[in-house]
Amino acid sequence: MKLHSIHTGSFKLDGGAMFGVVPKSIWYKLNPSDDNNLCSWAMRSLLIEDGKRLILVDNGIGNKQDAKFLGHYHLHGEESLDGSLKALGLHRDDITDVLLTHLHFDHCGGSIVREGDKLVPAFKNAIYWSNLRHWEWATKPNEREKASFLKENIQPIEASGQLKFIEPLDGIGFTEHVTIRFVHGHTDAMMLPQIRYKDRTLVYMADLLPSVGHIPLPYVMAYDMFPLTTLQEKKSFLTEAAENDYILFFEHDPVHECCNLHATERGVRHNEAFKLAEL
Repeated sequence: MKLHSIHTGSFKLDGGAMFGVVPKSIWYKLNPSDDNNLCSWAMRSLLIEDGKRLILVDNGIGNKQDAKFLGHYHLHGEESLDGSLKALGLHRDDITDVLLTHLHFDHCGGSIVREGDKLVPAFKNAIYWSNLRHWEWATKPNEREKASFLKENIQPIEASGQLKFIEPLDGIGFTEHVTIRFVHGHTDAMMLPQIRYKDRTLVYMADLLPSVGHIPLPYVMAYDMFPLTTLQEKKSFLTEAAENDYILFFEHDPVHECCNLHATERGVRHNEAFKLAEL
């Protein structure tokens, strides 16, 4: 099995929203903002080569939205999904599975592309994986979260016939080497792939821990639907990860791809940061 970091580009989000109750005087040192209080964030996917399967975990914001929508998020950088795949000698048509941690637009927007007047799957030969609990949450969204669940990202997946659901059971096996963790604080039934790789355990953190800067317990995004649930999920996971020397893979950290953890007097903190390719 091989793992590859797939960079789909960068975007900007409000720093205050990303760090919640943490004051700007503190979070600014972690990710400096521009004059509009916007910080740059990665949209980093993971490609899992597991036997004959090429599994892509999340796929960024895509490019089918209009200029007004994309203008709110200031897409930037030279990386792209197609460019990252091409660097590995691959094409979107080679992907066999698209595992969507959740259906917020910055995680699943690349699932669908425009072909003329039609919205069609970007990965024509892939199965798209969600879970029924989250799918129902996303397709019948609450007023606070509905701006993150865009119909044009979600409905065409179902219409394509390429959608399948994973049972919402923590630790369920997806492949021989990949299991799924479920967390519910950021949004209901978000899936975190946990991968056994080179005799280590790597966890794709999605939005439970968007970056290294979110490891301290109070650093919970204002975007989270259930922040106290996130707090408990973080505390439990970080203890487990530190005790078992897990590798954390970050979707949104603008600098760091991975880190491990260690216990300190202030709680669990990141130990060493490194690139996935260095494992």
